[in-house]
Amino acid sequence: MSLIQHLINGELVNDSGRSADVYNPSTGQVIHQVPLASRETIQQAIDSAKAAFPAWRNTPAAKRAQVMFRFKQLLEQNEARISQLISEEHGKTLEDAAGELKRGIENVEYACSAPEILKGEYSRNVGPNIDAWSDFQPLGVVAGITPFNFPAMVPLWMYPLAIVCGNCFILKPSERDPSSTLLIAQLLQEAGLPKGVLSVVHGDKGAVDALIEAPEVKALSFVGSTPIAEYIYSEATKRGKRVQALGGAKNHAVLMPDADLDNAVSALMGAAYGSCGERCMAISVAVCVGDQVADALIAKLVPQVKALKIGAGTSCGLDMGPLVTGQARDKVSGYIDDGVAAGAELVVDGRGLSVAGHEEGFFLGGSLFDRVTPEMRIYKEEIFGPVLCVVRVNSLEAAMQLINDHEYGNGTCIFTRDGEAARLFCDEIEVGMVGVNVPLPVPVAYHSFGGWKRSLFGDLHAYGPDGVRFYTRRKAITQRWPQRASHEASQFAFPSLS
Repeated sequence: MSLIQHLINGELVNDSGRSADVYNPSTGQVIHQVPLASRETIQQAIDSAKAAFPAWRNTPAAKRAQVMFRFKQLLEQNEARISQLISEEHGKTLEDAAGELKRGIENVEYACSAPEILKGEYSRNVGPNIDAWSDFQPLGVVAGITPFNFPAMVPLWMYPLAIVCGNCFILKPSERDPSSTLLIAQLLQEAGLPKGVLSVVHGDKGAVDALIEAPEVKALSFVGSTPIAEYIYSEATKRGKRVQALGGAKNHAVLMPDADLDNAVSALMGAAYGSCGERCMAISVAVCVGDQVADALIAKLVPQVKALKIGAGTSCGLDMGPLVTGQARDKVSGYIDDGVAAGAELVVDGRGLSVAGHEEGFFLGGSLFDRVTPEMRIYKEEIFGPVLCVVRVNSLEAAMQLINDHEYGNGTCIFTRDGEAARLFCDEIEVGMVGVNVPLPVPVAYHSFGGWKRSLFGDLHAYGPDGVRFYTRRKAITQRWPQRASHEASQFAFPSLS
């Protein structure tokens, strides 16, 4: 059993204290141990970042971008190796892992445009011999705390952009599947990143609290559950830090009577059951406008849910692997129990699945509920598993009211051929990311990702233009070089152009 280490100041280091087990979810066996960083180790990473910052912030943006170009190439060359590590520790299929990495690489590509995205604004002669401009300057030492469900993509949402903006970054990935995250960070070092600019420290709540409390850390990015997002936002902002904390979701898909049902079913299958539903953008509620739509949807979904190909994530040609831990599997099973007890109709039951040769793995089949109502826990709470709930309503307005009343506002979509309905939905729905006949409306890298309501704490979304603003602060400069021959009297009124 190998020991995964921290990466600090360009070197692999270990804690002599606590550690956690890392499982292969397909076998249920412990395959690694990961150290849980002490406050001393966190401070060591902070000190190395602080020492590296002056030189890195003064490195021309074009040279920072050159590091990212080389990093992108190394990521592409190591795609198979990275995907294998993701699948071994998370459980998602190899194809899903490769797709995750590709979306992460898109954010590296955006970071390669650093000379363009960091250009300031210039105005000449705003007054007599006065020029004004603004530029975007780095914050210093910043940190990111990332979840288990995307060990490659979500860190790549954060540190490539933070780093090309001139900051030094400390990453605390999930302790459940850290190997791919560490390998990717090592590839960035191989691409020429100076020591100390990026550190990776593993840990639990103790490490998170250490980053929150450290005065040297100027900003925190987080992706995870809403309770933790709210905690990090509250604790860090009261210490004067800038925070973007992305929380939970309950994403609805609205199916209109005119929807292309076959395409909608294909989209829902991938959006609800892909990656075992362990995605913050997973569709977990299908809102059918009319019983006729609901009946037709159920009839088409049932055979496909029952036919899902489930097995060890590292095998090829699968639809789903296992959930990340035994606790996660048991939690999802508990939600299914609760839905049955509450009176929802369990049309397909994924409990009790056993995969031949992997009987100890953390497997759960796809489950499908019909006639779910808003007061049920399976409707209100984020299940984070392969469970799709069907809710029946009588109108688009009722569907939209259902979505707008929910505490989460991360993602949603509508399936329709009606442009008027689609436009109304996009205009009036209180959700941060909206798809029209697109089930997973995850923005591309040059836009920004983020929800509304209790799905996001903070003013700026992740990556894209909002990411640049989050990892920089604007400085406005007004400069005057008066002519030598002129002399002006003192002015005591507030200066203006009039």
